[in-house]
Amino acid sequence: MTDEPNTRVDRRDFMIAAIASAALVAEAGAANAQGTTASSPDPSPALPQGTAYTGDVISGKKVISALNVDDLEPGKKHLFYFQGVQMVTGQHWYVSVVVARGARPGKRIALVSGVHGDEISPVHTIQTVMDQLDPAQMSGTVLAVLDVSRPALEGMARRWPSSGRGIDLIDINREWPGNENGASAPGRHAGLVFNRLLKPNADYAIDFHTAATGMDMTAFHLARMDLPEVRAMAELFPIDHVFDNPAYPTLLANALIAAGISAFTPEIGAPRILDRRMIPLFVEGTMNVLKHHGIVTGAMGRTGKDTGLFIGNDTHVVLATQGGFVELLVALNDKVDVGQKVAIQRNAFGEVVAEYTCEVAGEVAARRTDATAEPGTPLVFVLFNSARPEGADPYPE
Repeated sequence: MTDEPNTRVDRRDFMIAAIASAALVAEAGAANAQGTTASSPDPSPALPQGTAYTGDVISGKKVISALNVDDLEPGKKHLFYFQGVQMVTGQHWYVSVVVARGARPGKRIALVSGVHGDEISPVHTIQTVMDQLDPAQMSGTVLAVLDVSRPALEGMARRWPSSGRGIDLIDINREWPGNENGASAPGRHAGLVFNRLLKPNADYAIDFHTAATGMDMTAFHLARMDLPEVRAMAELFPIDHVFDNPAYPTLLANALIAAGISAFTPEIGAPRILDRRMIPLFVEGTMNVLKHHGIVTGAMGRTGKDTGLFIGNDTHVVLATQGGFVELLVALNDKVDVGQKVAIQRNAFGEVVAEYTCEVAGEVAARRTDATAEPGTPLVFVLFNSARPEGADPYPE
């Protein structure tokens, strides 16, 4: 039997030098063709000033390549397909878009799901919120972008299968704000969605996710609680946990924040399912946010004050050191202490090959659901407060 060693994991570096160089070459070529100079890795594209219709209609819904919600008739809902990046056949990946434009002016908020293709509860959460909205009674606009990573959703997979270099599996939530002239299809798709759909039409944004496949988690936010507008929104959800940490700089929420749009990342339990217990919590919280911003009226629902919301600024990740069958000894939301045993691992003979203990005092925010693990697999995430948090620790997104 072995105890788990120090398992603090540094922030992963997802930038590959060769790919970045290729992107710069592509951008320079595009800029030269336009008679301009590419002065940065992601030059701002020339964007349409209004909503751009391609002339195509799919299943009765008009296709757009850019959106300006101010062009749309007030007091109504509008359904579109947004034209994303091309696939290898020359056709496009399309993103489903719903706009509820209020009868009166007001704030604009974007609700996003489908950045990862195995995250299904977020889609249903946004659908439920949009069904509750009556634009004739609203002030401002709610923009729903439901299925950002269509090829990943088609395969119920976390990552976008990009064929550019022999089928790379690319996590588009490490690509934002994207680059319309970048070196990968998902990177270009992210640039199109960010520049032509999200950034021009939002003052605030909520990017919904779940735990990764093989994991489950509590009702949870990843949120920059040092930002007052983000904190005000995050605390309006009747949930369990908030991880107060910026995490990776290329998350969609961080790209939006860098563009002046207050944003955060709710995490709605397990992937690949509709979590009927958790979805109502996030619908209630989202409606609270819309009320907070004056988009809809009505009494506030439950908030984090009603659920004993725990805010932590650090995570301790218990990683498997062996391969084998895992028996977890803790449940979600359990309070754990330093030295507490959290998991046992056995080989095929039933012999114990590892026992895992916790190195901090905190609360279990996520845990593995698959009963097997190889070395390096996360088993348990413990949320806690550190006196000196060290940047972006992993989290079970």
